[in-house]
Amino acid sequence: MQFPGPPFRLVLLAAALLSACGASGASSAPGRDRAPRIILGQPGMGAFGSYLAGRFATTETDTRAAADNLLAALRADPDQPEVLNRAFLAALLDGRADAVRLARRLGDNPAANLLLAGADVQAGRWERAEQRLRATARGGPVQVLQPTLLAWVQLGRGQPDQALATLRPLVEANRLRALNALHAALIADIAGRPRDAERFARQAVADQPQPPWRLAVLAAGVLSRAGRAAEAQRLLDGILASGDDAALAATEATRRLTLAHRGVASPAEGMAEAYTALASALRGQGSNDFALVLAQLALRLRPGFAVAQVLVSDTLADQNHPEQALAALEQVPAEDPLAPVVGLRRAALLDRLDRTDEAVALLRSLAGASPGMPQPAARLGDLLRRRDRFPEAVQAYDMALARGGPGGEAAGGEKDWPLFYARGVARERAGDWTRAEADLLRALELAPEQPYVLNYLGYTWAEQGKNLDRAKAMLLRATELRPQDGNIADSLGWVMFRLGNLPEAITWLEKAAELESRSSVINDHLGDAYWAAGRQREAQFQWRRALALDPEPVEIAKIETKLRDGLPGYPASTAQR
Repeated sequence: MQFPGPPFRLVLLAAALLSACGASGASSAPGRDRAPRIILGQPGMGAFGSYLAGRFATTETDTRAAADNLLAALRADPDQPEVLNRAFLAALLDGRADAVRLARRLGDNPAANLLLAGADVQAGRWERAEQRLRATARGGPVQVLQPTLLAWVQLGRGQPDQALATLRPLVEANRLRALNALHAALIADIAGRPRDAERFARQAVADQPQPPWRLAVLAAGVLSRAGRAAEAQRLLDGILASGDDAALAATEATRRLTLAHRGVASPAEGMAEAYTALASALRGQGSNDFALVLAQLALRLRPGFAVAQVLVSDTLADQNHPEQALAALEQVPAEDPLAPVVGLRRAALLDRLDRTDEAVALLRSLAGASPGMPQPAARLGDLLRRRDRFPEAVQAYDMALARGGPGGEAAGGEKDWPLFYARGVARERAGDWTRAEADLLRALELAPEQPYVLNYLGYTWAEQGKNLDRAKAMLLRATELRPQDGNIADSLGWVMFRLGNLPEAITWLEKAAELESRSSVINDHLGDAYWAAGRQREAQFQWRRALALDPEPVEIAKIETKLRDGLPGYPASTAQR
């Protein structure tokens, strides 16, 4: 999934922190499976060579290589401020112990101040921690978290009244109301003030019909300890009913664990929670480098924090480092409530690394350990379908649909349309069109405005030359819903071609070729439409282009035949001889 670019204000926030640390914000090129591994400079290469290698590793978000090389450069030339700044950031991003030592050599570096403030909190140096946080806030990048971080320090100093007073105005009128209300609830809970904790917890979830998993879990714990067990259970029921991966962390067994122990039990853990929340939001807006800095600050305060480990892994995976992403997940204990969710991510990374047999085995194990949950089986189906193992994928989707809720597959609700759609695709690719069509129609019944269902069913009917008028209506609607989707434009153009409306067919197929210029299928279709319209030279150009764009093996012979003989059923007077 592609994330939208971050708003300009957040770009400035991220840039302020990262530029002070001397980091490059470049990320890996889209579409690459993984970035090249950068190795330490050869003996005799010197400080400059290691520095350049570290700079390159930083732009590739290869945290291990960046730290290795920049620390080597710093050892060779310890008095260079630029090298010191970059070595510090690299050490921080890679979770190295050197980061604290280097931070003490840096003056107003915001990330260094935040790291040292965390060290002060862990050592109980509350006054020094507050001084650092107030000084860091002037730099701007973490100013949105300053009140929350200060409130936790005030609690550590034994001043819960002051801590709640710091957050109360922000709970009443602030765009981060939910975040500040949640932390006020957590502080009141630790301070033994159940009524305040209850009130703040309700405010934290008030504006969200289904709060995010972490917010719901923490608020449920606070409400449960405040004597509001029914409200706590409703929040956890909402997670379970969502159908998201997080539902695996809201089963009956994990509920007991969630409600029995505080999710945040100290100022250090509270600050780690705040860092992770902001990091997650920034990652969702594409600011992966800044998100990784904040996640590592959280892990310094709370080693082994599963939520932060998952965030680190997801960020590294975004930046095309599946090996490092997998290593981050290995640090989450098997008994953690998030372990089943982590298992899903591990399976995806294993498959990405072409360790597919391990991924399949892991997903089968997760499915067996979670008999009432559809998510592991659904992910297994998706993996097998991507690997063209269609009959096995169908079996996995059968299992997922059977676990979809009371009544199983027969009672499938709106949230189950992706499973019917995916099984329909797998059945169609396995050659079982009768049942595939039934699944796709069921998906369409559950989600009549879903453009991908409209597209797949409409295009398949066009390929078969059936239900063309209905397919046309469906695909017109799909193009309204996704006007910039080249594949949907191609499907509509292909239906028009099948209906004999060549001008409309060419219009839509040309648009599709503009949107998806490197699609062999689309260029092939456009060639057919050109030929049928008597534009043979243009048709031959499109077919040659389609042949150069890595078509499916079964299509190669068909395209070559058309280049030699023209399109069957149409004049071939200008075909190549």
